[in-house]
Amino acid sequence: MATDFFERQDIARRNTGRLVLLFVLAVLAIMVSIYLLLAVTMGYLSRDPETGAIDWSLTGDLQLVGIAVVGTLVVVGGGTLFKIAQLRGGGRVIADELGGRRLNPDTSVPAERQLLNVVEEMAIASGTPAPPVYLLDEEEGINAFAAGFTINDAVIGVTRGAVERLPRDELQGVIAHEFSHILNGDMCLNIRLIGLLNGILIIGILGYFMFRVSAFSSYRQRRSSRDSSPLALLALGAGLMAVGFLGTFFGNLIKAGVSRQREFLADASAVQFTRQAAGIAGALKRIGGFLNGSTVQSPNAPEASHMFFGQATSGLSGLSATHPPLAERIRQLEPSWNGQFAEGVPRTGSASAPHPSAAGVAGLAGAEAVNGAAAQSVTSAVDHIGQPNTAHLRYAAGLLDELPTAIVDASREPYGARALIYALLIDRRTEARKVQLAHLSRAADPGVCKETLKLLPLIEQLNARVRLPLVDITLSALRALTDAQYQQFKQNIIELVEADRTIDLFEWSLQRILLHDLEVQRFSATPGRVRYRKLYRLQPHYELLLSTLAHTGHRDEASAREAFEQAKRLAALPQARFRQGEECGLEAVDAALTVLEEAAPRVKRQVLQAAAACIAADRKVTIAEAELLRAISASLGCPMPPLLST
Repeated sequence: MATDFFERQDIARRNTGRLVLLFVLAVLAIMVSIYLLLAVTMGYLSRDPETGAIDWSLTGDLQLVGIAVVGTLVVVGGGTLFKIAQLRGGGRVIADELGGRRLNPDTSVPAERQLLNVVEEMAIASGTPAPPVYLLDEEEGINAFAAGFTINDAVIGVTRGAVERLPRDELQGVIAHEFSHILNGDMCLNIRLIGLLNGILIIGILGYFMFRVSAFSSYRQRRSSRDSSPLALLALGAGLMAVGFLGTFFGNLIKAGVSRQREFLADASAVQFTRQAAGIAGALKRIGGFLNGSTVQSPNAPEASHMFFGQATSGLSGLSATHPPLAERIRQLEPSWNGQFAEGVPRTGSASAPHPSAAGVAGLAGAEAVNGAAAQSVTSAVDHIGQPNTAHLRYAAGLLDELPTAIVDASREPYGARALIYALLIDRRTEARKVQLAHLSRAADPGVCKETLKLLPLIEQLNARVRLPLVDITLSALRALTDAQYQQFKQNIIELVEADRTIDLFEWSLQRILLHDLEVQRFSATPGRVRYRKLYRLQPHYELLLSTLAHTGHRDEASAREAFEQAKRLAALPQARFRQGEECGLEAVDAALTVLEEAAPRVKRQVLQAAAACIAADRKVTIAEAELLRAISASLGCPMPPLLST
C-alpha cells in the first residue's frame, strides 16, 4: 500500500497504464474474434453450390484482416472517445446523469446544511477547493460518490438516503472516504473505465441490431427465396453480440478488480483523516441493516457503479462485484465487530456526534511570524500533502465557527464570493486603496461593488491566517460564474493586484491559487501529461524557484545563499546553482511552475521539500511565506493542508 500522496499518484498512473494495456489486449482479442466470424461468414456465403462445402481459403485473406482491424478500431475507439468526450465536463456531467441536483450553498434545510458544512470542513482541512455538492433526491439507498478528472473539477454526490439516515459522524466518514478518492487520483481512472467499457459494449450493440435486422429479413425471405444470406448475417450478428457482451463481461471484471482495491485504500485513508473508524464503519453497518442498502435506482448507475461508496447495483457478487463485501470492509475497520448490522433508522432517531469544536485552534499560527516548532511544521508540510489528519479537521471546523456569519454566507454564492475576493485584495494604504476602489466602481458589477464595501470592514478585522482557507471556500461558488462574469472578474483581480505597481506575496498567492483553479476547471479538466520523469531535465526551473524563495525570505544575499544550500542538500539537488536576485522574481516563479506542473509526482515531492526547507531555513516563517508555499503546492496539483504551528 502506498505510504504518501506522491506514491499514490504514481500508483494511480500505473494503474491507468495497466488498464490501457488490458484494454489493448481485449481489443486485440475482439479483432481476432471478428476476423474469424467474418471469415466463417464469407466462407459460408462462398460455399460450393454442389457440395455445400465452406470455402476456408478466405481465412488467409489480408483484406478481411484489414476490415476486422479497421472496423474494430473505428467502433471500439470511436465509442470510447465519444463517451470520454461526453464526460469531458468532469464530475458535474456524471452527477447530472445520475439525477443529482446541485445544492444551493446557502440552503436553509438542516440536513443539506449539515452535509455542506461537512464537505467544507473536509476541503479546508485537506487544502483542496470546496467541491460542488449534488444531492440525488430520488435515491433512498445510502450511498455517495466523487467524480471528476482532477481536484479542480471534482464534485461530491450524496443520496437522499445517506443525508436523511446517517448521523453526522457517519456522514463525515463517508465524505472522508470520497475525499480520499479525490486525493488518491482515483477519479480520472474511474471515468476512463466508463469510456473503455462503452467502446467494447458498442460491438455487442451493433451485433444486436444486425441480429434483429437479419432475423426480420430471414423471416420475410424464408418462403420466397432460397437465398441464405440473411441466415449468414443472422449468425454474424449473433457472433458479434457474443463477442461484445463477453468483452463487456471481462471488462466489468477488470473494473471490479480495480474498484475493490481502491475501496479498501479509501476506507483506510478516511480513518487516517478523521482518526476514528466508528464513523465509516457505522455507515457500512447502517447500509447492511437498511432495506434499500446502498442501491441506486438511476438507469445510469451501472456504468458508474465503481464510483460509489457502496455497491450501487443489485445482483452483482463474487468477481463481478465492484465493492468488497460489507462484512469484509467492516472487519478491516473494526476487527472485533460482532457481525450485527445497524438499523437504517432516520437520522433524527440516531445519536449524532457533536459538531467538532474550535478547541485547539488557538494553537494555530496566528501571529505575523512564527518560529521554532512552526518552522519545523513547515519542513514537514510536504508529508501532509494529500494526508490531512484530525488536527487539520479541528482547525477547519474551528475556522468556520470563528468566521463572521456574513462572510461565510457571502462565500457560498457567486455574488458574495466575488465581493470577498475583491475585499481581500483591497490595500490598507490610502493611495493604492483609492485607485482600487475607483477601478471597482467603474469596472465591477454595481451590486458586487456595493457588497465589497459592505464586507470590507469585516475582512480587515480577520486574522491573516484565514485568508487562503477563505479563498478555498469561495472557489465552489466562483466556478458557477458565466464566461462573461468570469472574464470581468479575472480582469478586475489583475487590476486590483497591480494597482500599487507591486505584487506582494499574498497577492501573488491568491491570484495563483484562484486563477489557476478556475482556468483549469474551465478549459482543461483532464489531467496533463507527465513530460518530465527525471529531475535533471528541470534544473533551470527549480533553480529559479528556489533562488526566488531564498531571496524573498532573507534580507541579504549571504543568508539567501545559505537557505538555498540547505534546501539543495535536503532535497538531494547536487547540481542546483544559486541564481542572483536580478534573475529571480515572482514572474520567474510563474514560468517555472508552468513547466514543473508537468513533472512526475516523485519529482514534485523533491521540489516541494526543497521549497519548504528554503522557506524555513532561518527558523522564522511569516504567514505570507506559508501562503506562498501552499500556492506553489496547489499549482503543482498537490493540495497542502493548512500549516499548523504545533
